[in-house]
Amino acid sequence: MNKEERIKRFKSMSSMQRKELILKKMKEREIELGSGIPNKEYDSKEIYELIHIANCFPELREKK
Repeated sequence: MNKEERIKRFKSMSSMQRKELILKKMKEREIELGSGIPNKEYDSKEIYELIHIANCFPELREKK
C-alpha cells in the first residue's frame, strides 16, 4: 500500500478506530502508554516536531 492509500485509509477511519490502530502499533513496538516524561504536558506542535525529528533518524525507530 503506498503512502497516499495509507493516508486515505487513515482519514476514513473513525476516531475510535484510529486510537485502536495507534495503540496496536505502540504495543507492537513495545511502547507503553504514558511512557513520556512524568508531569509533562505536550502541545500538538511539540508532538509534530518530535515525530518529524524521529523520521529523520530511522535508527530511533528500530527496536534494540
